[in-house]
Amino acid sequence: MTAPLRTERLLIRHWTLDDAEAAYKIYGSPEVARWITMKEVDDVSAMRSVLEAWVEAQPNLVPPAGRWAVVRLADNEVIGGLSLRLLPPFEEDFELNWQLRPDAWGHGYATEASRALIRWAFDQGLEEVFAVARPENKRAIATARRIGMEWVGETDKYYDGRRLQVFRYRPSDL
Repeated sequence: MTAPLRTERLLIRHWTLDDAEAAYKIYGSPEVARWITMKEVDDVSAMRSVLEAWVEAQPNLVPPAGRWAVVRLADNEVIGGLSLRLLPPFEEDFELNWQLRPDAWGHGYATEASRALIRWAFDQGLEEVFAVARPENKRAIATARRIGMEWVGETDKYYDGRRLQVFRYRPSDL
């Protein structure tokens, strides 16, 4: 993404190293970390190392792949992250995922940011976007439905055979 995306309440932009403390409030939160496949982040220093890798990798990713910070415009705080990446093991399907710090839950930010990113991804030529969630992750499943994603079934082909709910969004769903 060459320029940040804006919604009514949010800015979606590239991560920077200055975001380490804010990112740690997201990815270091036990409520968030339990649902994601990322290696555990124990402190701000570890989060800074993760961000260094993300920042370094970003220019080499072919759009629409990437990782972005979600900033609340009202107070300019980083409240979450979004990514579009190829799902393992075949790297054919693009996965949308979102993470928000727990105090930002319940305000529709994940839905708002995800819809904006999906529209941008479709403008880049992507034909469909998937989201996967563990069956017990009720919040993620509810968010996928609020985004407007269609449930397409369960699979264990992604992420080491873990059973996951699969949701899909296509341009015709806009």
